[in-house]
Amino acid sequence: MERREEQPGAAGAGAAPALDFTVENVEKALHQLYYDPNIENKNLAQKWLMQAQVSPQAWHFSWQLLQPDKVPEIQYFGASALHIKISRYWSDIPTDQYESLKAQLFTHITHFASGSKIVLTRLCVALASLALSMMPDAWPCAVADMVRLFQAEDSPVDGQGRCLALLELLTVLPEEFQTSRLPQYRKGLVRASLAVECGAVFPLLEQLLQQPSSPSCVRQKVLKCFSSWVQLEVPLQDCEALIQAAFAALQDSELFDSSVEAIVNAISQPDAQRYVNTLLKLIPLVLGLQDQLRQAVQNGDMETSHGICRIAVALGENHSRALLDQVEHWQSFLALVNMIMFCTGIPGHYPVNETTSSLTLTFWYTLQDDILSFEAEKQAVYQQVYRPVYFQLVDVLLHKAQFPSDEEYGFWSSDEKEQFRIYRVDISDTLMYVYEMLGAELLSNLYDKLGRLLTSSEEPYSWQHTEALLYGFQSIAETIDVNYSDVVPGLIGLIPRISISNVQLADTVMFTIGALSEWLADHPVMINSVLPLVLHALGNPELSVSSVSTLKKICRECKYDLPPYAANIVAVSQDVLMKQIHKTSQCMWLMQALGFLLSALQVEEILKNLHSLISPYIQQLEKLAEEIVSALPNPSNKLAIVHILGLLSNLFTTLDVSHHEDDHEGPELRKLPVPQGPNPVVVVLQQVFQLIQKVLSKWLNDAQVVEAVCAIFEKSVKTLLDDFAPMVPQLCEMLSRMYSTIPQASALDLTRQLVHIFAHEPAHFPPIEALFLLVTSVTLTLFQQGPRDHPDIVDSFMQLLAQALKRKPDLFLCERLDVKAVFHCAVLALKFPEAPTVKASCGFFTELLPRCGEVEPVGKVVQEDGRMLLVAVLEAIGGQASRSLMDCFADILFALNKHCFSLLSMWIKEALQPPGFPSARLSPEQKDTFSQQILRERVNKRRVKEMVKEFTLLCRGLHGTDYTADY
Repeated sequence: MERREEQPGAAGAGAAPALDFTVENVEKALHQLYYDPNIENKNLAQKWLMQAQVSPQAWHFSWQLLQPDKVPEIQYFGASALHIKISRYWSDIPTDQYESLKAQLFTHITHFASGSKIVLTRLCVALASLALSMMPDAWPCAVADMVRLFQAEDSPVDGQGRCLALLELLTVLPEEFQTSRLPQYRKGLVRASLAVECGAVFPLLEQLLQQPSSPSCVRQKVLKCFSSWVQLEVPLQDCEALIQAAFAALQDSELFDSSVEAIVNAISQPDAQRYVNTLLKLIPLVLGLQDQLRQAVQNGDMETSHGICRIAVALGENHSRALLDQVEHWQSFLALVNMIMFCTGIPGHYPVNETTSSLTLTFWYTLQDDILSFEAEKQAVYQQVYRPVYFQLVDVLLHKAQFPSDEEYGFWSSDEKEQFRIYRVDISDTLMYVYEMLGAELLSNLYDKLGRLLTSSEEPYSWQHTEALLYGFQSIAETIDVNYSDVVPGLIGLIPRISISNVQLADTVMFTIGALSEWLADHPVMINSVLPLVLHALGNPELSVSSVSTLKKICRECKYDLPPYAANIVAVSQDVLMKQIHKTSQCMWLMQALGFLLSALQVEEILKNLHSLISPYIQQLEKLAEEIVSALPNPSNKLAIVHILGLLSNLFTTLDVSHHEDDHEGPELRKLPVPQGPNPVVVVLQQVFQLIQKVLSKWLNDAQVVEAVCAIFEKSVKTLLDDFAPMVPQLCEMLSRMYSTIPQASALDLTRQLVHIFAHEPAHFPPIEALFLLVTSVTLTLFQQGPRDHPDIVDSFMQLLAQALKRKPDLFLCERLDVKAVFHCAVLALKFPEAPTVKASCGFFTELLPRCGEVEPVGKVVQEDGRMLLVAVLEAIGGQASRSLMDCFADILFALNKHCFSLLSMWIKEALQPPGFPSARLSPEQKDTFSQQILRERVNKRRVKEMVKEFTLLCRGLHGTDYTADY
């Protein structure tokens, strides 16, 4: 290109003129990027080079960097810069320079056909981008022209080099289309143009693939090119010849992977199901791979078996409905299903000996869904054919789910064990799904097999086989209602007969019992058959998760049938807790289990058990409290304190002696009173209250301890609701002292709970009002000192204010509450970088603005300072806040418009008046349009959100760009 052509137009996103983007400087920066050991220098170089690529000078230096005397790294950068200029700044190129730019690219591609492959690919991508931008009007036969130009005999490059360069160009063209930033209307035109142009591509690909003289590298490139084009949703019948050639190429080990990719892509395109005749022709081709598949399995060739399985699954999974519809071809489709069954049951343990079987699992879901979607008559026919297949599938899956021998499993890496665990979960999900097809007969089938296995005296059974059958039961019982199954009593009877000699088997026994806990609640006479097994397992640290979670399920589901066993359960649990057998999280679960258990007892019994259960911890806490009075806080003491508080907290989470009137939660949630006397949780809390205060006095500045203390009361409040009432005054007093000393978010969250449940009760309003005023005053002081270091406190404070407005707006009538200062702080919080804090602040304003009329101080502050709020909202929409938060700011605008219309109509015009506000990218007309749209919409909140999203894109210069595609 001449100088005029080197710089076609000025790039829209050029860098500052101060940066000297010369060829020499670009080469220096590239050297620094690749060879400078200093990471900061590398980062600076990369940033500078990114600016260089989008600068106007890129048109000049790109061609020079492609000179033959440059090293490939430099040439690659030049080619990449050209692609960026063409793909992103196409509108900057004058139309009279299209042809010369195209010619230059063709010339360079021809030159690099025998040069660096990575540079060739980048140049091909640049030409592909140019072609897509010119098609169909400015370059109507782009693909045909490419083919013709590269087939010209007068080229200095040898035939094979030209052929490979052409194939590279044809391969990247559809790929570039898929990732291009073309506007949607242009994308449709170009797609249609490419669909026509495939007529110039496929005959060439067929010729090269079937030509005996074509070298392997050319045939491989042909397959990759075909694979790229089929993703443009080319009609499957037009691909027939190439698909058949790709099947033939599967016999060539060098072409195998490329052939698999091409066939799978061709079969998987969504439009392919329309071409049923072509699909039927493909079934024999796939079935013809069975000998190759078996040979690969026999030889341990995982790559080949994996590839053939992918082809079979692609055909079956994508087109099962279309193929099932061809009733006269049912036998050939059944043969394909059996081939996929072979892939599911491929010998060896996943993921060590094989990685193929997992590919097939989704197919079985799809096939079942398609069969069950037919009308009754057709469904009955297919059920008759496929029920035996699905019973076979269950056997295959349970065999695949079996653990290897202990010795072999011992050699597996932790990553392999984790992959196997996930694989078993996938099998479990599949079995659960298959139950819909097979029903109760599936459970009977599993039970018969387990029964024969455990009662057979002929040969010793492997624990792996037993474990897999139980795992099948567990998979179904976890999610399917088995309460009416007639085999569960027999299963419960079989479980104690299992000889448990292995941790994996013991775990599955535990999880199976846990899965049957709802059934046990309906058949309490069977609890005694399995409960001793669970209590025994509690003492084994290796069974920690399974035994504790199972006990928790039993205590939750069967609590009203457990009083006869309560003493034993509590004793065993106490023992394992004292021996510290379990990790912290399991100890917490165990306390939750005991909470469920005790809930069903008489109050006297609860208190007696609580005394024996909690006393050791209270004594330990007293001892720790005494130690810390005279000494500096000790980290190990802190861990012990947090652990004990956590145990109490989890116990009180589930210890609920009263019953909800309604099953659903709501703002008016209430409970029936406890007829037997004071609530046991309240009795215990009152007993330990002084002790907790003593501990707090030393650890007030430790967030973890404060959180643990607040958690006890927060969980108790949530569980007890009205029953917590006797504790409200002293808890309010304690929270006041805590928050006055060291403000912490957890104290605000607990205050919010108290406001939510008790603020509307006249008897509790005074202490809650005093607490609310105190935490507000302390937090406002925090704002004066600088709140940026405490986004969690600001977040919780905003949520508390919103809750107060929602539940008891009277709290804002108090003369001692500085509503103006609260308002100003909330406006400040809107500008925090932390999204949760901003959301909470927006939530506060959406509760505050509707109260303008009913709460005088609120109305007054909105009238005086509402404009400040509007400006903050507009600043956020203008670009200061994350785009993900725009809905929250739209809610404020909607609330202002609905409840303060006359004020908003005045403020918005004033606020948008200054030039450059809220963004320099906006014209006065755009601002005026936005304000009119907002003021017109007082009913439809969704429309306001859409307006705000549009406006923020305009403010950020993103409107109409690809960046907004998913917005």
